Amino acid sequence: MTLSAATLQIGDSRTEVVLDNISRTQIVMYAGASGDYNPLHSDEVYVTQVAGYPTVFAHGMLSMGATGKVLTDWVGDGRLTNYGVRFVNQVWPGDSLTATATVEALREEGGRHYADFTVTTVNQDGKPVVIGTATALVDP
Repeated sequence: MTLSAATLQIGDSRTEVVLDNISRTQIVMYAGASGDYNPLHSDEVYVTQVAGYPTVFAHGMLSMGATGKVLTDWVGDGRLTNYGVRFVNQVWPGDSLTATATVEALREEGGRHYADFTVTTVNQDGKPVVIGTATALVDP
């Protein structure tokens, strides 16, 4: 069943845990899958002694992809027409992320119906790590 403009209202939201207790192994696996081998994400010595961080941290695109899950689980696969985020804090090993998508606007363009969303992902302490916007094609 696809989401429809007729069943949505501005202010509707959906919240979902999108990463639970992310591990160093998952971060390194993401490096392999993405081809992003920046030592900030895998080299403990480099990140602590050279870069000055307390430990390695997850790729921004890993947290962006996880955030997208709340959207695609709600609107369906292949429905997003726009998705962009800002990375506002690091995601550390052991963090759990909860994403919330909220309907900000419903509109029609060229006979097609769209829903505009804001998205915010927070860690287990409620600290935002990702904020952004998305647009999805919805049924009338």
